[in-house]
Amino acid sequence: MSAPCPSPFNMAAYVLSAAKETPGKTALVIAGASKAQRWRYGELEARVAAIAAAFTARGLVPGDRVLLRLGNTVEFPLAYLGAIWAGMVPVPTSAALTGPEITAIAAELSPALVIAGDGVTLPEHPAPVMPQVELHGAEGHQPPQMGDPERLAYIIYTSGTSGRPRGVMHAHRAVWARRMMWEGWYDLQPSDRLLHAGAFNWTYTLGTGLMDPWARGATAVILASGTRPEQLPLLMARHDATIFAAAPGVYRQMLRQHGAISAPRLRHGLSAGEKLPDALAQAWKAATGCEVYEALGMSECSTYVSGCPARPAPPGATGYPQPGRRLRVGADGQLGIHRSDPGLMLGYLDAPDETASRYEGHWFMTGDTVAEAEDGAITYLGRNDDMMNAGGYRVSPLEVEAAMTAHPELTATAAVEVEVKPGTTVVRCFYVAPQALDTEDLSAFAASRLARYKCPRIFTPIAQLPTNANGKLNRKLLRDLPLDPA
Repeated sequence: MSAPCPSPFNMAAYVLSAAKETPGKTALVIAGASKAQRWRYGELEARVAAIAAAFTARGLVPGDRVLLRLGNTVEFPLAYLGAIWAGMVPVPTSAALTGPEITAIAAELSPALVIAGDGVTLPEHPAPVMPQVELHGAEGHQPPQMGDPERLAYIIYTSGTSGRPRGVMHAHRAVWARRMMWEGWYDLQPSDRLLHAGAFNWTYTLGTGLMDPWARGATAVILASGTRPEQLPLLMARHDATIFAAAPGVYRQMLRQHGAISAPRLRHGLSAGEKLPDALAQAWKAATGCEVYEALGMSECSTYVSGCPARPAPPGATGYPQPGRRLRVGADGQLGIHRSDPGLMLGYLDAPDETASRYEGHWFMTGDTVAEAEDGAITYLGRNDDMMNAGGYRVSPLEVEAAMTAHPELTATAAVEVEVKPGTTVVRCFYVAPQALDTEDLSAFAASRLARYKCPRIFTPIAQLPTNANGKLNRKLLRDLPLDPA
């Protein structure tokens, strides 16, 4: 990074700073089958400032937590930035979370306000609820609450190794640190039109698809709810997308439908959330003529290793440390981030011991096992723990097992990630029970307690769960068992 984060600082004001110079420029396009919706920078800033004023008028004060229970709609980033603008702390959460899941989070979080989207499950919690429609009726203009860039800006929830979701606390400075990605991954320019295939309420979309293009003064293009992957090539061409961002699964679905993709202004693609198979990257290059650049990251620090147009990753590698990052590869192959990295989290919410356990001296240990080449190229090899990846989300096997073991007929369970075909993995649940159970019933039970992306796709009865010499569950053996025992 060329300069430290300015002080005083406000993340939301920084993200929307283009409103001062180019208020009439298109900041956001919501693209779909029907007529696109457009927001100018000046309109975004005015709406965010009005929402901030509405939160203050409700009696909220800087530092109060605002729980976002919103679907795939523009209200999500508006409420998120409105809270930060006023000095409050938004907590974005997946709309897929079930009642028990979001109630547990709310109990830990103690929000001062819940923003409720249509049809999104709310927690059983006494906090006041504000329907999303009120965000558009907000009036007034509140100046941004400036302050120390080290102060808490937002909290995001990720699966923790303890088996329950863990709140990750980020400072206002975290968005300034994302400038390292402009050069080291995106090659992002103010003239770009970045189309992100994710939903508004996914943190990958929130950062890569919205916060970064806006902070750069570029145009963000987000898909309208209900848009199908096969529609993406047409939308890329129609909206002059220059950069396309998605998880590997979206690239895979698009290529199933289209052998060739014509997007005249597309410069390159971006991929994150899970490992991008080399064959998929090559198929995308054949279909579009454009490269796709992969990034490695985590909720605690966003991305830190990536390829980019100026320095593509060598074949088989993920990429290089982004300019400005301080990384090291330990003797065990685990990747560490220096605690001075401005994008690194403040810590886990109400968990100082768990936060401290992630450090070795001055290095935050990511849990990613990698190989480092002589030229500094990093190749991702996998996790050194048992965390699973489900559609770009980290999922703890302990959380899945705790939910499934509550089933009255199951005496033991074990969840692992398995590859069902090259480049595609799902959650598989092994279970011990007096007899094999109906898979549809097990799926319904899982869906009543777990967000859809956490639910097992394969259920396998087993006489007993295997253990190693120390008496611990042998997940490696389970991962290696064939999908079809016959």
